[in-house]
Amino acid sequence: MTEVVRAENTTKRYGEVLGLNGFTAEFGPGITALIGPNGSGKSTFFRLLTGQLRPDSGHLTVLGRDPWTSRADSVDVGYCPEHPAVYGWMTPTEFVAYLLRLDGYPRYEAEGRATRAIATVGLTDVANRRLRGFSKGMRQRVKVAQALAHDPKLLLLDEPLNGLDPLSRVQLLELFERLAAAGHHLIVSSHVLYEVERLTEEIVMISNGRVLATGNVHRLRDALDAHPHTIALRTKDPRRLAERLTGWENVTSLEIEEPDRLIVRTRAPDTFYRDLPGLVLDSSIDVSEVSSPDDNLEAVFRFLSE
Repeated sequence: MTEVVRAENTTKRYGEVLGLNGFTAEFGPGITALIGPNGSGKSTFFRLLTGQLRPDSGHLTVLGRDPWTSRADSVDVGYCPEHPAVYGWMTPTEFVAYLLRLDGYPRYEAEGRATRAIATVGLTDVANRRLRGFSKGMRQRVKVAQALAHDPKLLLLDEPLNGLDPLSRVQLLELFERLAAAGHHLIVSSHVLYEVERLTEEIVMISNGRVLATGNVHRLRDALDAHPHTIALRTKDPRRLAERLTGWENVTSLEIEEPDRLIVRTRAPDTFYRDLPGLVLDSSIDVSEVSSPDDNLEAVFRFLSE
């Protein structure tokens, strides 16, 4: 298989608003990152791939088929949406099995598949706990479990790392690597290039519904690294965390924005993201969320649009 997804001049309108505007790209086997700021069209593209929406024009194929006319073949596609909606009164196994039952699986098979999927994402030890008490990282793993429970060929993961703490981020990245090694194809969307760069060198960069760049990530590194990268860390002790980060060569500035929020600017974000989990473990500083404001990439998207 040379391509998993092909989009040719695909356009989707919401009234007068363009969700996708002549989107043209190919996604090959393995892992591809779909990178773009919030509102760029990533979620619209995923809904088209899953047959939830129909293109207004252009051509779109998923595993060689039209996703709108061949929605009965959706068993080959697993979708993890961006929003962390789960039923808090259910356990992980109940939640995944319930969704499988809605897809037509008999009870016994649904429960077996749910149990295996929960084990795959590393949540067997909490499989009988209620979801309402789960952290965001744990809920994200449950969402991935429901996406892969029917053993699809293609996994669509929409902003799966958004707002996670450093350890949850590492756990999910390692899970995605294992899924790819097991033969699944993954398209992982993000508005931060550096958080998916360890997964793959193949990217599709999107802005305002249009493709700005595709191919190997190293072709874009010089342009991206020319702009300081802003990272927001949520922590109970931002002053102590700032003191620990002061000596890092890649950190250009630190700012305590709120009582529990530290703003870091760096010209080596890949190094920063790589080293942050180690700092959190060694110093026992509680970092509950890592995010990157959208405006840190806006200059890069403007640059590529010129």
